[in-house]
Amino acid sequence: MNDHPVFGPNRLKLGLFCMNTLSALTTAPDLFAGDWDACVRLARMADDAGLEAFVPIARWKGYVDDAFDHPSNAVLEPFTFAAGIAQATRRIGVFATTHAPTVHPLIVAKQAATVDRISRGRFAMNVVGGWNRREFDMFGIDLLDHEERYVYLAEWLDIVRRLWSADAEFDVESRHFAMKKALSRPQPVRGSVPIMNAGFSPTGMRFAAANSDIGLIGLFGADEAAWAEQIGRYKALAREQFGKDIQVWTNAPTIVRDSDSDADLLYRHYTEACADQAAIDSFVGTLARENKVAEGSEQMAFLRRNAVLGSGFPLIGSPDSVADRLVALSRAGLDGVIMSFVDAIDGMHRVERDVLPRLQKAGVRG
Repeated sequence: MNDHPVFGPNRLKLGLFCMNTLSALTTAPDLFAGDWDACVRLARMADDAGLEAFVPIARWKGYVDDAFDHPSNAVLEPFTFAAGIAQATRRIGVFATTHAPTVHPLIVAKQAATVDRISRGRFAMNVVGGWNRREFDMFGIDLLDHEERYVYLAEWLDIVRRLWSADAEFDVESRHFAMKKALSRPQPVRGSVPIMNAGFSPTGMRFAAANSDIGLIGLFGADEAAWAEQIGRYKALAREQFGKDIQVWTNAPTIVRDSDSDADLLYRHYTEACADQAAIDSFVGTLARENKVAEGSEQMAFLRRNAVLGSGFPLIGSPDSVADRLVALSRAGLDGVIMSFVDAIDGMHRVERDVLPRLQKAGVRG
């Protein structure tokens, strides 16, 4: 799969994240909220700018109970979204995110191969086990215990990959699946597609190291040495215990303005004046509870501090500051960053105009 966009020559890969719905828990009027025409425009901007990845999220229900009209409930379905984006673009890697327990591996194998054919081999898949109990209640299925969740996910992904590559029908008898004479055709262009997985707990990181091509990591700490330690530990786990090399990426809520003070002012506007506090409290509480994040931990402090913009690694500042931070992440060993914006069209325009030339000058992108 070396010719897939996410394995391209740029030392630091870049992409966009969470475009098929609202990308922040704020009531700001400029919030990008997944309008289809705007999504196509944004995808073409990213494609023309040479970015490597376009990654929607999977969500079936939002974060505020008994609030039918809350905007976090409105999400474009990621596989049909990916098919449309694939047809609208030429070069960028097109992802879908799937909540494995909500859909049978046979269906996902067929969906993924179809989108891969539409994109002529540019498709990739972000696999998650799910954590929002509200969604599982809506499907009428159990949210498995945290450890068992990854047993299920490993079986599920193994079946999907077998369906992509098998040259004959096969049976499955495992703890969670029973299948007879299984096949799925057509298969992906290369017999598989790149797999991304976000693992934040020790169990999740171990699963991602063993089973994914790209591990999506939550980075903590304020300096390059702290980031390098986390990234290096992740890559060493994959290499030493599973005999493989993986890329390590992170997601980054991004605000670029002409100066650091202007960016900070806008950040405080989003996170203080326009914070959707009910959604933030529910999002953090649910995510922490289901992923075993301890109260008082560095990870919990990070979640609370950054939840309004999506709980990723914040890139906030002038073009010089954002570019310098990205270069530092690359020096620390990070392979890719998927950015999200409150106002995604304006944010992508500023990244293309002001940040990418600085990254090219620094030698992390061609």
